[in-house]
Amino acid sequence: MGLLELDNEVFAGFAFYAALCLLKMMAMSLLTVRNRISKDVYANPEDLKLSEKKDLKTNLNDPDVERVRRNHLNDIENIIPFVLAGVLYVLIKPNPWVALMHFRTFAFARFAHTVVYQFAAPPPSRSLCFLIGYFTTISMAIQVVMATF
Repeated sequence: MGLLELDNEVFAGFAFYAALCLLKMMAMSLLTVRNRISKDVYANPEDLKLSEKKDLKTNLNDPDVERVRRNHLNDIENIIPFVLAGVLYVLIKPNPWVALMHFRTFAFARFAHTVVYQFAAPPPSRSLCFLIGYFTTISMAIQVVMATF
């Protein structure tokens, strides 16, 4: 059994939670598109043709569209490092229970972050969700450094 094969429960768990987070991150693009079309808010002049309204101008400042875009950007800034650190983490043969807790914690934090961001939950809810995910990734990266130093 190889470390990066699905018979390895650590890799299988990582693959599952990483794929969920990647799908969620990709869904944010579709949510941005939906908001743009439903509100007739377009960033590019050529996209104005999608609307039946002829007097539209490009708009880069719609609060609803920008909230989704910032949420998506936050996903990109956090999920990509998680996936990269996660692959390295699997390779150091971590304790399966500890590894799965890292993966589950990160995924839960990212999904919760999306909800609290989109619905403008009061502080510090968004910060807590961000920090939980962030420090989960940091924990994995530190363990990789310690195992390879």
